[in-house]
Amino acid sequence: MTKKTDSTVFKASWSYDAAPESTDHIQIKSQYDLFIDGEFTAPINGDYFETINPANHQLISKVAEATSKDVDKAVASAAKAYKKWSALSGKERGKYIFRIARLIQERARELSVIESLDGGKPIRESRDIDIPLAANHFFYYAGWADKLSYAFPNRNPKPLGVVGQIIPWNFPLLMAAWKIAPALATGNTVVLKPAETTSLTALKLAEIIKDSGLPKGVVNIVTGAGKTGAAIVEHPDIKKIAFTGSTGVGKYIQKAIAGTDKKLTLELGGKGANIIFEDAAIDQAVEGIINAIFFNQGHVCCAGSRLFVQESVAKSVIEKLKGRMNSLMIGDPLDKNTDIGAINSEKQLKIIENYINIGLNEGGEIYQPDCDMPKKGNWCKPTLFINVSQSHRIVQEEIFGPVLAIQTFRTIDEVIEKANNTPYGLSAGVWTEKGSKIFYLSQKLKAGVIWGNTFNKFDPASPFGGYKESGFGREGGLHGLKPYVKFE
Repeated sequence: MTKKTDSTVFKASWSYDAAPESTDHIQIKSQYDLFIDGEFTAPINGDYFETINPANHQLISKVAEATSKDVDKAVASAAKAYKKWSALSGKERGKYIFRIARLIQERARELSVIESLDGGKPIRESRDIDIPLAANHFFYYAGWADKLSYAFPNRNPKPLGVVGQIIPWNFPLLMAAWKIAPALATGNTVVLKPAETTSLTALKLAEIIKDSGLPKGVVNIVTGAGKTGAAIVEHPDIKKIAFTGSTGVGKYIQKAIAGTDKKLTLELGGKGANIIFEDAAIDQAVEGIINAIFFNQGHVCCAGSRLFVQESVAKSVIEKLKGRMNSLMIGDPLDKNTDIGAINSEKQLKIIENYINIGLNEGGEIYQPDCDMPKKGNWCKPTLFINVSQSHRIVQEEIFGPVLAIQTFRTIDEVIEKANNTPYGLSAGVWTEKGSKIFYLSQKLKAGVIWGNTFNKFDPASPFGGYKESGFGREGGLHGLKPYVKFE
């Protein structure tokens, strides 16, 4: 008689040899200055902070910390450059943007390694997703630069002026591309602040911008933490703020610019619902669940962190999911075999661990694979909770880590009510063989982005953004041009 095996226990009789990506070809300076008026410039106060490799806690480089005076210089530079840049034809602006895209492609290998070193994400994700998408956004908006009259027929679109942009640490170069490319295409100039824990690829982008011949002052990059961001938000000469980050900071920004004429777009937190119906292709759906929550260690605002499985297939889906989790490889982000890399910072790791403890204290049933993790660095096992309800904090609050909360449902109306019962409204996924069911749910789910039989698929031509506490405004596609223009 054949012995029945537990599919949740996956122990291969072999192991992968290490396949680390080389770092010999990359160039990282021991210290980086601010990028203002087309040149790297030391901060006025002479202060620098360390940027650390989250996989081993080793120092990578030191980065300038901008003060409000440095921000004043950057804004003045952008304001001066705006006169000539906005007067250029769209065709000429498009040439510069296209050149930046090509240079990103040429330096893609270097950029992907630095992104993984600085952020902790697996090299396969940096190499195959982040960097190609960043280049594609510049390519896409280079094409729109001379077609604004077609994008907004009979509305005479005009640029706003100097725009301030603040980006998060989970997709550093990609978020910079999302922000900078449409701003340049529409004739604006930019002051951008990357996250303090992941500034390096933005500073490498500054090198690319300089090499591209973009006129001085059109793009300025100032590094620092919250005070630097606040100086950008509060600067009177900045006409628009584009922010991607936490809901808490987004609320602060909205209050800070109240009563001013600044335009604002916010892309904030999320608690995405991933819905599996009984008629879905289950094995495909399990892969989609893995991608939805464990991609980039769960450091994704649109992550499918709430899983809803139809009751009739719940046991099968959860069993297959546990088995698949046991095959995930956790470790060195530069190893091409790695599925789950390092948590971006010690601070974020503590937040995730705190939520795992909250889930346990609230009575949730936890599952984590039995796997070895490196002794040094910021690491968290992929985690799922079952036997949780709508009232559990791990169901309602954004964790921003590799933690999945699973609930079951019986009817379409039930899952719609559960999926919408959250303060957020950024993303959702629907898995079913019925196209009509996907279209029906796309009308009923209160989310800005809804995927059908897939998850975490991004394209420069497709708009992205949320509702409720997930923010407002759209980035990507034709929609991504509108926040950067006014109509006369």
